[in-house]
Amino acid sequence: MKKSLPVYFLAIALVLLPALSSQGKEALYPARYWKSAGDKNVQCQLCPRRCTLSPNQRGICTVRINKEGKLYTLGYGNPVALNVDPIEKKPFFHVLPGTSAFSVAVAGCNMRCLFCQNWQISQSKPDETENYSMSAMDIVNAAKKEGTPFIVYTYTEPTVFYEYMLDICKLAKAQGLRNGMHSCGYINEEPLKELLKYMDAVNVDLKGFNREFYNKMGMMAELEPVLATLITIKKEGVWLEITNLIVPGQNDNPEEIRKMCIWIKENLGDSVPLHFSRFMPSFKLQNLPPTPVSKLEEAYNIASEAGLKYVYIGNVPGHPHESTYCPNCKKVIISRLGYSILKNNLKEGKCKFCGYKIAGIWE
Repeated sequence: MKKSLPVYFLAIALVLLPALSSQGKEALYPARYWKSAGDKNVQCQLCPRRCTLSPNQRGICTVRINKEGKLYTLGYGNPVALNVDPIEKKPFFHVLPGTSAFSVAVAGCNMRCLFCQNWQISQSKPDETENYSMSAMDIVNAAKKEGTPFIVYTYTEPTVFYEYMLDICKLAKAQGLRNGMHSCGYINEEPLKELLKYMDAVNVDLKGFNREFYNKMGMMAELEPVLATLITIKKEGVWLEITNLIVPGQNDNPEEIRKMCIWIKENLGDSVPLHFSRFMPSFKLQNLPPTPVSKLEEAYNIASEAGLKYVYIGNVPGHPHESTYCPNCKKVIISRLGYSILKNNLKEGKCKFCGYKIAGIWE
């Protein structure tokens, strides 16, 4: 059964966009990062799953397919979602506050998280959804027309439309735009390093801090590759933020959160922003309640005690820990309400009250 695009992904003015492409069409494009596995079988090398595929078989992502012994992607030039968002929605809290981002997504994901908030498109195949037909240059031109300084690859998992994203990134850079992505971080080192040459900011979902949680929630996914991705992003000098969705009774153990925060500080430094996000019942976990705000505040306190300088509580509009505080003088540097900026007390990337340098991309 073919699926329609959710209404809330259509906020961008339609005058910018070409006509919708037809559903059910396999738009094949040569994939990168794979090798032959004999007898017309192939092994994908893009993500840690390294799916070995026989002819006509797809990877777990549902986007990459073996056709006659060659690997192709079905996720090129056919975005399922386009939108102009506040950059705070990604969430990036230390990147050009108050500016907008041109958001791009293609259907599919290489995880199958039970709590996915965008499951209507992330858990669908690109040839099942209603998509736009847009070249990489079309995306760049649309972003320029909207006046957005950033193109952000988001909503689904950008790794699965790697070739499309990489081509857009290269063209965007050449046109003076910046690139960002919100990712689950499930990507191998070689393709990641190639992508990071053109990436300015990345927010990675660190979904939990034990292997069992990843196995259970992400269709036998592993934690270690995500940690490796975080380290690579930091080493390559790309701005990094982390989101941890706290799911009641699943990954909210205080000691586990403490271990995660200590690992972040020891391996990534104390200035990587950490967003604790509130879970809302969704997809296959609609039986669970929303995360109690007290649990988010407990996590915030743990992270602060571990020495992390920039910790946030998300999906709780109006909470004081939506805002950025100076680690030195403790005054509010950026006051937020939801995705709106109420006050910005930064001056040339520094606290205007005490002159302390605040980590981020500010100009």
